[in-house]
Amino acid sequence: QVQIVESGGGLVQPGGSLRLSCAASGFAFTTFSMSWVRQAPGKGLEWVADINGAGNVINYIDSVKGRFTISRDNAKNTVDLQMNSLKPQDTAVYYCAKGPRSLWRLNGSWGQGTQVTVSS
Repeated sequence: QVQIVESGGGLVQPGGSLRLSCAASGFAFTTFSMSWVRQAPGKGLEWVADINGAGNVINYIDSVKGRFTISRDNAKNTVDLQMNSLKPQDTAVYYCAKGPRSLWRLNGSWGQGTQVTVSS
């Protein structure tokens, strides 16, 4: 069955950096786009970024452009999210999800999440 496990969250000061990692298994990883989505306190799930199977088509929500970088390693079945210049409004639980922006919610496959807290 599909398994997705996120790691790398933590507490960081504004302006700091974190790198999130996602390990996926149980499906043909290289044939699927993958997304990072997040849920801020008291809010719904919000798509953040996606990357296609080959890793050469990438999209970001406007609020993270220029600060976040999504990447994948198809040899290891992993997807990373490098987050720089973090802001308090980036505080959320971050989830790695199977599928692109248009399909991840329909696919219904994401991990347990990793908490990112940006605070001084």
